[in-house]
Amino acid sequence: MSVLNPHTFHIPVMGLSYTIDSPIRVAHLGISSVVSITDDELTERMRAFYCKKFLLPYQEITKKCSDYRAERIKEYLNMLHTVVTDKVQQFKEDLVANKSTLEHYVSLLPDASELKNNLQKFVEEGVQAKEQLKKYLTDYFVPGAIDVNIMTKVDKENYKGDQQLPVTFNDAHASLRGFAESNLNAAVVLSAGMNPRLYSYFEQFPVFYPDAEGGLQKRIILKVSDFRSAMIQGNFLAKKGLWVSEYRIESGLNCGGHAFATDGYLLGPILEEFKTKKDQLIESAHDLMVKALEAKNLPVPKAPLPLKITAQGGVGTAEEHQFLLKHYELDSVGWGSPFLLVPEATSVDEETRNLLAKSNEDDFYLSNISPLGVPFNTVKGMSNDFWKDKRINANKAGSSCPKKFLALNKEYDPQGMCTASKKYQDIKLAALDKEKNDLPEAIIAQQKAAIYEKACLCVGLANASYLENGMEIKGQQQGVVICPGPNLAYFNKITSLSDMVQHIYGKINLLTVTNRPHVFIKELQMYVNHLQKAVTDCSGVMTALQQKKWTAFKSNLQSGIDYYQDLFQQSTFFIDEKKQLQQQLNDYRLQVAGIEI
Repeated sequence: MSVLNPHTFHIPVMGLSYTIDSPIRVAHLGISSVVSITDDELTERMRAFYCKKFLLPYQEITKKCSDYRAERIKEYLNMLHTVVTDKVQQFKEDLVANKSTLEHYVSLLPDASELKNNLQKFVEEGVQAKEQLKKYLTDYFVPGAIDVNIMTKVDKENYKGDQQLPVTFNDAHASLRGFAESNLNAAVVLSAGMNPRLYSYFEQFPVFYPDAEGGLQKRIILKVSDFRSAMIQGNFLAKKGLWVSEYRIESGLNCGGHAFATDGYLLGPILEEFKTKKDQLIESAHDLMVKALEAKNLPVPKAPLPLKITAQGGVGTAEEHQFLLKHYELDSVGWGSPFLLVPEATSVDEETRNLLAKSNEDDFYLSNISPLGVPFNTVKGMSNDFWKDKRINANKAGSSCPKKFLALNKEYDPQGMCTASKKYQDIKLAALDKEKNDLPEAIIAQQKAAIYEKACLCVGLANASYLENGMEIKGQQQGVVICPGPNLAYFNKITSLSDMVQHIYGKINLLTVTNRPHVFIKELQMYVNHLQKAVTDCSGVMTALQQKKWTAFKSNLQSGIDYYQDLFQQSTFFIDEKKQLQQQLNDYRLQVAGIEI
């Protein structure tokens, strides 16, 4: 374990706003987090808020600026860099001056951390060692990473009047430019699949190319769901001279936000493949990158660059955390949804945080509220549901769509419309009204419900920060949309940062429920339900292509169950649960076998 990276967990991106300022809250403690840079309006307003709070100069970037989106994102990230740098310096001074601060910080670090062991000696030596402590912190203490996230497919074309702007002004392209031109030495996490045009745009920025020693000013992280996808995307970028510094494997279903189901491949077998084939990933990409850099007359590193493998999605206990790190040799484990209950770490309004704390298993569900048409994990009782229903009851369904980040549907408008917008829903409802005499009432009701279900994520996922900070919310009332994973059902109280970190490292236990399923079992359950629903929805009219797909899905699930049975039988972890885990796997084996394709 490196002195420079003592923590073995990170906080992944959540929504648009929930981790928007997490670096300001936790980076000085060495905790890494990821900021969404999808919403430039949110970043601009949050920059104004924090510049006022920390007495920094602020000049508004309005939409009159020709490149306002990239400029807003760049300046927000520069502000984060400035604030975090100052907080880190102040924190290091406080560590030297106050023994209680040093003791508290040491208590947050994992026992195996070299940094913890060395700082503990300074705690014991006290006042006599202050100068040595100051020097040690200067040499070895680093803040948590301020990484950013771009959803690759949220890359809407933009227009000035009827004139389409160049592709570099597309949403994701402008976000990337803002990050690339910022002062951060950090990484961009690319999620939601491959966007070749966006990936090619990376070539325009020298900061993504390595120097002769292999140093990178800006790094690339790919969020992937399986090894094949990682290999394809990593090699695609390597052919351009670009290195993927980390593959962040996320459970397809047992996660927060958008859920991209695999073809029945489960997290355990996927991680096993990354573990056994990591060298293959490195060698393949290195060879391709070297050729590309030579062709571009750029410096060529003598050896392959570092490559991290991390995982996230549904982890909830210290034993699961340690197991993932040790068995799969991971560099870090992502803990997302539980941190929504930690006010010191995430930006969530009080009403929503209280809702999350009291919600149980039945309240968390996989919905169809996303305009992207991708299943979306969320929770019942959001304030967004109230305002959405109110508009429906007043025959004013749909959002005014002020931001248009998800205006990607071109069915009725070449410039794109959002399926949650009033404009789109009015068209759909009018078309449905013409068919009311030809369709059964139940079908009409079902199709109406599908139209109404879509939620304005652009506004709903940003409002929590405004509400938490007492900032004005303009325009149509949308309330809050929040996107926790189902694992949050087992955490039932608002928690301090210290307690959550102590829980992750096994010093305390925040789980009061006794029925929480193992992270692998919970994911398996969700995949079995996913298969069952898919087969039921086909209702006897399955095409040959569908039959092939779901037969392979079923086979992959059965292989995954075999893998888990061997894994748990041999593992030195989960000893007390071993019998129960094997029984649950046997039950799911029978359930899968009983699903007829």
